[in-house]
This record gives sequence, structure tokens and C-alpha cells, in this order.
Amino acid sequence: MKKKVTQISLGRWGENLAAEYLMQKGYIIIGRNVRTPYGEIDLVARHEATDQPSAIVFIEVKTRQSEALGPPEISVTPQKQARLISAAQAYLLAHPELVGDWRVDVVAIRSSRRKS
Repeated sequence: MKKKVTQISLGRWGENLAAEYLMQKGYIIIGRNVRTPYGEIDLVARHEATDQPSAIVFIEVKTRQSEALGPPEISVTPQKQARLISAAQAYLLAHPELVGDWRVDVVAIRSSRRKS
């Protein structure tokens, strides 16, 4: 059971770090750990860059402490990508006020944090 708790705390730590980073880059976080019939979306944000049109961004955060299983982003398989797109579309259907462009991004974090 301890391993599962450590994985959850590592995941939450990664999500918080990703959210802080994105906010520094001008993203506005509008949802965290959003549940849809197709799975959970870690972060939902609005990105309003001056050189690009505004977009809703659905962010999958992958955090790993070890490279033993490969880099974090490798776990976003084609099946996971399809679920993320379905989850994003379900979110947009439930929030018709969010109009315009949208995309799915992955934030991959490699941690050197010690296990607690």
C-alpha cells in the first residue's frame, strides 16, 4: 500500500509543479483532476498568447522518479492519446461556453525527489 501512496503523492507533486510552470507561462488553470466518462484530465487551462489565438488546453502530466521504464512521455500511448481526445471532447460538450481552438498537451517531469 505504501508504494501506491508514494505514486499518488508523486503524481500530485508533478501536477502542482506543472500548474505552477504553466501559470508562469501565462496559462490560466480552469480545472484540475477533471473526471469525464472517458477518464480524468489532469489540468485544463486557457492559453492566451499574444502571437497565437486563444486556446483551451487539456494537459496530461506524467511524472517519474526513475528512467527504468523509460521517459515519462513514453507512457502516453496511442490508446491513451485517444482517451485524452475523447475526454477533452466530452469536457467541451459539457462546457459550451468554451469556444474556439483546443489541444491536448503532455507535460513530462523527471523528478530527483527522494521517496518518502
